[in-house]
Amino acid sequence: MHIRFIRTLLFALVMLCMPVLSVAQLGVGVFITIAPPPLPVYEQPLCPGDGYIWTPGYWAYSDDFDDYYWVPGTWVLAPEVGFLWTPGYWGWGGDRFVFYEGYWGPHVGFYGGISYGFGYFGEGYEGGRWDNGHFFYNRSVNNVNVTEIHNVYNTTVIHNTTVTRVSYNGGNGGIDRRPRPEEEAAARERHIAPVAVQTQHAQAALTNPQQRASVNRGKPAVAATPRPGDFKDRAVVQAKAAGGPFTPPANRSGNQPRNNGSAPRPEYNPARTTTPVHPRDLPPAARPGVPNTGNPKQDQKYQQQQEKVFAKQDQERQRLQQRQEQEHQQLEKQNADAARKQQVEQRHQQQTQQLQQKHEQQQQKLQQRQQPPSRDRSKPPN
Repeated sequence: MHIRFIRTLLFALVMLCMPVLSVAQLGVGVFITIAPPPLPVYEQPLCPGDGYIWTPGYWAYSDDFDDYYWVPGTWVLAPEVGFLWTPGYWGWGGDRFVFYEGYWGPHVGFYGGISYGFGYFGEGYEGGRWDNGHFFYNRSVNNVNVTEIHNVYNTTVIHNTTVTRVSYNGGNGGIDRRPRPEEEAAARERHIAPVAVQTQHAQAALTNPQQRASVNRGKPAVAATPRPGDFKDRAVVQAKAAGGPFTPPANRSGNQPRNNGSAPRPEYNPARTTTPVHPRDLPPAARPGVPNTGNPKQDQKYQQQQEKVFAKQDQERQRLQQRQEQEHQQLEKQNADAARKQQVEQRHQQQTQQLQQKHEQQQQKLQQRQQPPSRDRSKPPN
């Protein structure tokens, strides 16, 4: 028990030393001591339509085959009007590399100072802006067809720092940059996790052996796609060149010691991080134990209240699931295009997350209400 406590304490100290510590952009890392490869050189595919925002490609990591793999950059419909994408990034945590997942929000937060290009040059976003409910594209950094998309402008972006292909923050050779106050403020705003099409896009990259760094040597065959998951589209972009030399170890398994009876190590895989899209994807609600206040009648009353709340929550889950399934059926009947389906899926994801948060708050309030009153120990019992 003492050894386990010490390990937990050491891991907590490591986390305190990391570049960013925000609830909104949290990463937990496997023990990866090899830096991610440099960012490959590639062109941006043509924007597929109005409302799509560019999300840059990045190197993810899989513990299944002990290797980095490239998740292509792609155009994604914003989940809400006014929301922008803060890219994920790798950071050095003192003894390992940790991946901080990206998120959607009203402002762009800290992403490690990594220059992903196409408007993401280390801080903020210069690829476009929202105005009266419409997204306007900066043509100087985006590939936009102006005959189809008219809400454009042209502003030359001047870089005050040297642009590199380095793909991580901190450590030996990493980007030396800390978050600004406005980026820390952005991290405390309301966020939306990567939407369903983004997690599916990352999963497709995970299952494609050609995306692995040990295979493509930092020059992936699919560097960017016009839409999430379109790895076989004719408009898929191949990397022009690797961003720099990267030679993976001959023995990939030597990078991470396997479990040899010690305490299991924390594991994180960006492609495995899933966000519930529909109520059926939610985990079962955690039911508290039987109340024990010392008053049998009061305990019975509390238990009845618990069952009533859980029954109502279960009905709300079922109603939302049925309503979403009906919308799916209507889309099939209407032969809706991919963009329309994506918008509906994003709305379903928001509805499910809001329902989950509502239920969690209800359960917390119920548990607080059912806590036995604390006794003033300065007074003797009756």
